[in-house]
Amino acid sequence: MKPCHSCRSVIDEYFLDKQLETLRDLTVDDFNICADCVTIVDDACVECGGGVYVPQNESDVPDYCPACRSDLIARTGQDPGWNCDTIST
Repeated sequence: MKPCHSCRSVIDEYFLDKQLETLRDLTVDDFNICADCVTIVDDACVECGGGVYVPQNESDVPDYCPACRSDLIARTGQDPGWNCDTIST
């Protein structure tokens, strides 16, 4: 069991995996943060329409989910960041 890098509590892997279901291709193994320190926003990714995650100390909701951001980096060789300038249609 890993500690959350935000609050240092032990990560409840079952609860976090349930919360991550809306995030494409991600599991608890991809995170070092507990479910209490992250918010999942469903249907927020401008590429796939999937969920995005927002650490509790952040106020901006990302435009790309981690999987789509990774796909864009692999395809273009450039990191678009978490937010885009214009929404894809």
